Amino acid sequence: MSPDEYCQQKAARSGSSFYYAFRFLDPERRRAITALYAFCREVDDIVDDCREPAVAHAKLDWWRDELDALFRGEPRHPITRALQPHLETRNLAREYFDEIVDGMQMDLDYDAYPDFAALSLYCYRVAGVVGLLSAEIFGYSDRRTLKYAHDLGMALQLTNILRDVHEDAVRGRVYIPLDELERFGVDPREFRDNITRDSHRALFAHQAQRARRFYARAEEQLPAADRHAQRPGLIMGAIYRALLEEIERDGFRVLEYRVRLTPLRKLWIAWRTARAAGRRP
Repeated sequence: MSPDEYCQQKAARSGSSFYYAFRFLDPERRRAITALYAFCREVDDIVDDCREPAVAHAKLDWWRDELDALFRGEPRHPITRALQPHLETRNLAREYFDEIVDGMQMDLDYDAYPDFAALSLYCYRVAGVVGLLSAEIFGYSDRRTLKYAHDLGMALQLTNILRDVHEDAVRGRVYIPLDELERFGVDPREFRDNITRDSHRALFAHQAQRARRFYARAEEQLPAADRHAQRPGLIMGAIYRALLEEIERDGFRVLEYRVRLTPLRKLWIAWRTARAAGRRP
């Protein structure tokens, strides 16, 4: 199995919405973004799957060493071997990969965040940085596009946090800021139950409003000249925005079951969004 095939299998197994966005890229960019996504999945799986914190710490340290090897030109893992050809051609900076690993480290070191300022650092590392790397792969002509990519990554992560609040609580993690839990009179232990109360709905509506602000700000900051190149990000934004709207229409019952979009609906959103942004300026 080649490094690219390894990354493709890793991405396909996740069942992520990213698949629908990658379809609209040329082969070289598709290989690059798939390798980046596989890297993110690999280090994220360490935190989710390792029951022993010491083992998870050791595995993250191994990936820090592997990043050293990658940027020396001596990658060993199939994912880093797949990433290597794109480092210079796509301007993929080492510091961003370090930030992603640091974000995963935060999942081992913290099980809750006191306020949104603290949570913002986590979101930046695990999602904002991924948005910046993705923008480099997709291509841009105006540096304002990087602000768009950062805010879009933040919006996607905030949507994920709302969707996965029950699953995360079962794992012992709470990503909704503690000061906001207190303000809405919610005990985070309630997230482990499959019961939706009015206080939960009010709290979750507040989280959804914040995510919408990031989506709106991202959309405003994307220059028209770069809309065509950034189609994959626009597709991801459209799919996750539709997911957020579905959560809202459903009465924020995310503690009771996982809200999903059907594959057919994702494909429709992807086609419609790509068509709208498909014309080159």
